[in-house]
Amino acid sequence: MRELLRPARLAPGARVAVVAPSGPVPGERLSAGLDVLREWGLEPVVAPHVLDRHGEFAYLAGTDADRAADFQRAWCDPTVDAVLCARGGYGVQRMVDLLDWEAMRAAGPKVFVGFSDITALHEAIATRLGLVTLHGPMAAGIDFIGSERAREHLRLTLLAPDKVQVVASGGGALFPGRVRGVTLGGCLSLLAADLGTPYARSSAHGGLLCLEDVGEETYRLDRYLTQLLRSGWLEGVHGILLGSWSTCDPYDRLRPMLIDRLGPLGVPVAEEFGFGHCADALTIPFGVTAELDAGEGTLTLEEPALS
Repeated sequence: MRELLRPARLAPGARVAVVAPSGPVPGERLSAGLDVLREWGLEPVVAPHVLDRHGEFAYLAGTDADRAADFQRAWCDPTVDAVLCARGGYGVQRMVDLLDWEAMRAAGPKVFVGFSDITALHEAIATRLGLVTLHGPMAAGIDFIGSERAREHLRLTLLAPDKVQVVASGGGALFPGRVRGVTLGGCLSLLAADLGTPYARSSAHGGLLCLEDVGEETYRLDRYLTQLLRSGWLEGVHGILLGSWSTCDPYDRLRPMLIDRLGPLGVPVAEEFGFGHCADALTIPFGVTAELDAGEGTLTLEEPALS
């Protein structure tokens, strides 16, 4: 797996577009998130359809065409330095095929932030644009608004990434060891759903794979992991980082399944790494070369996430 191109870090005054490619966005949470961005010295630019609601499907933030248009307009705007998602939910897979990837490639690299359903965009940006992206809190997310630690880690990653080249989880090892690779991953169910699409990587070979999910029963998580195993997608993975499993089964019930499914890979696996759907979520860059020390619960980036 090759390292991806790092977009430029942000500076005070940078214009940051906020888009809603997935689910509907609560207006009061968006306002609170925009205030935080302004406190950082950034200039948020809200896309036209961020607060839309789909007329028929209440789980979507507006129509597929409008969500795609907002995203593409933000990416192709030469005055915009970064694109931040307002929230996840569901909807990226419905709009990603509507994007003009050639036009987005011609627009040049930008910083991109999101997680959860946004996993499908992380994969698409990696395979179509070859860019490093940030798996981190979103502008209207409860984790972003309510956690100083989550906000500060994202702020440093955006504005002073050389200060957070060591990501320390405080967690332990499902399987200990130290290994080097290129980071990738996201929400487990979305990675499984992405298999076979034009935007999925052929495999996680050579990668440090970050996995997390929310609201899933253990047998469903087993199914997703088994699908990745059966498809050969996990062949050659160098190491795995396990994030949060919020509102899934209790971790003491989930852990034996993770051991059963991941143990035969014979690679270091760090658990409770503190990214994803959890309080104080850490920001993890995807597409950078790093060293995972599963026993110490650290991910050390060879270079800052952003240039």
